[in-house]
Amino acid sequence: MSAADKARFFLERTAPLLNTYARKNILSPAEITSITQKRSAFEHTIAARGSTPAIYARYADFEINLATLIKQRVRRLKVKGLKQSDSNNQRIVFSILDRGTRKFAGDRELWLKYIQFCQKERANKKLAEVFTSYLRLRPREYNGWVLAAKWYAEEEGDMSTARGYLQRGLRFCKDERKLWLEYLQLEMVYLAKLAARRQILGLDETRDETVPDEDENMISLPTITAADIAPESSKGLEEYDAAALKRMADAPAFTGAIPIAIFDAAMKEFKDSAEMAGDMFELVADYASVPSAKKILQHISTHMQATTPKSLETVLAEARLALFGLNVQSDEFPAALLAALSAIITGCTSLPENQKAELAEKAAEIMLPYLERDQDDDELDPDVVTAIVASIKKYLKVMKADGKKADKAKELQIELTKAQWHLTGDELAGVVG
Repeated sequence: MSAADKARFFLERTAPLLNTYARKNILSPAEITSITQKRSAFEHTIAARGSTPAIYARYADFEINLATLIKQRVRRLKVKGLKQSDSNNQRIVFSILDRGTRKFAGDRELWLKYIQFCQKERANKKLAEVFTSYLRLRPREYNGWVLAAKWYAEEEGDMSTARGYLQRGLRFCKDERKLWLEYLQLEMVYLAKLAARRQILGLDETRDETVPDEDENMISLPTITAADIAPESSKGLEEYDAAALKRMADAPAFTGAIPIAIFDAAMKEFKDSAEMAGDMFELVADYASVPSAKKILQHISTHMQATTPKSLETVLAEARLALFGLNVQSDEFPAALLAALSAIITGCTSLPENQKAELAEKAAEIMLPYLERDQDDDELDPDVVTAIVASIKKYLKVMKADGKKADKAKELQIELTKAQWHLTGDELAGVVG
């Protein structure tokens, strides 16, 4: 088939839709003529030799903009009897991008444009086909697996499919650190959402059924239960809910078993790398709202203590674990602070000289947030404040002694001054200057 015949074939497929627009007065005859001429120019260009991915992208953009115009006119003119598929040019855009990705299968930008359009149009069936075709061509690019997994997890709420994409991705990209971290983060986000949902529904709190003391200003109302409203439908609900909640609380997806399994598999792949373990520890530590986060962190810390006890990452993990989940005003915080500071001091003696400044920087960054508080917060324990400030100053002294960390030490000194004295920017300039 010649280039002209191909162009005519695809143009004829769009003719019925243009006739519909003309019949319903959505587009004028002049506009239809102009649209036909532009489509003809695009079709003849992509059918001939020398076409590029950019031409397919411009053609798709033209049809997407045309669809936006038609939607606005349909809404403004209140046109009735028009199918949704007739107003969004979805099939035409799919045809253009499908032909483009077949001809230029190696062009990543064109594939991403195809994926983004499917996501925008919520064409889930087509999107699954595009993801499959794209990942078959580029299995070693971890970004594609992450893109697919995040779409199904965040937009569709389908964790099973999201996990499937990442697990298949790890078969091809076992050595890609970022893919392992993305998988762990996906699971931690899922656990955080589950914890937030349980908290909103009150499933993690015991229901308070105590009756307040009555006084002369209180009107006593009868207690109404589900059995009073629908006696038959509420029968056995309490037993069922209790069993369902117990099963969910003990499920691996809620107790942290999946993140632990991901960590164990990553350690086997990366030969117990302390750096990789440290990155995973820091990632999990960011999700303090997850009930099982401390269990996961404890597992990671125990593994690091057994495999790389004298590494910088192990020392920091032990210190952060001691303070994890504790409020600076809680009764347990002073003992936890002492344990964290002891872990840093002990770890510092086992580290080489070239890593002590790095440890000091990380330790100062761990301690600084505990000095920050809002105006409505209660006063901090003076002894705790003294211990934290003295420790940070000692860490800054170590950093200043290292020429490479001197600038960072100045930044942390300013943050310490702000937190300690609660100065504004102008007042701080007078003190530091």
